[in-house]
Amino acid sequence: MTTPSPAPVRKHFSMIREFHLADVFTLGNAACGVGGVFLAMAFMASQSLTQFLWAAALAPAAFIFDVFDGRIARWRQTQSALGRELDSLADIISFGVAPAALGFAAGLNGGWDCVLLVYFVCCGVSRLARYNVTAESLSEGANKVKYFEGTPIPTSVVLVGVLAYAASQGHIGSALWGGAWVIGPWQLHPLTLMFALSGTLMISKTLRIPKF
Repeated sequence: MTTPSPAPVRKHFSMIREFHLADVFTLGNAACGVGGVFLAMAFMASQSLTQFLWAAALAPAAFIFDVFDGRIARWRQTQSALGRELDSLADIISFGVAPAALGFAAGLNGGWDCVLLVYFVCCGVSRLARYNVTAESLSEGANKVKYFEGTPIPTSVVLVGVLAYAASQGHIGSALWGGAWVIGPWQLHPLTLMFALSGTLMISKTLRIPKF
């Protein structure tokens, strides 16, 4: 009679011990995104322009973390499936949810605005999921993907920059550029269309962006 092998001993916090230096930078990216969402909510309560601008400033900070986590992973040769999943989850917070939250706080809060902001976030989620699935085939055996299908989600930093500039000029809330249109039962602020365009470009299959 064969004696069954003993069950492997589970180590406490084993996932944390598997983190690499690059993963710490990825979590820094996620932390910036969450901070941006919190500051956007705080702005809605206080209407403090400083809080709005700090929320916007966390987007380029998240982008810096996002750039360095990939470079560090390649430098230390510590790329892993866990790191790739962490990166995607952090990106959807910092470059999907946070910009949408900032847009809502800026006054893009009509019914049609909300539909387009949700569309933008869903496009970001879909784009990252597709990237994870196709990364291996796109790299063609190399350590690095040669091009992006659709625009990378960190390009939403541009949207945040537009909102930050509008805020600095006093053009948020009721003074948003383009005003508001009433279409059927809901309002649409034309400025929200930039989120719709960004989301559409992210999920484009034919648009290929070289990755440097």
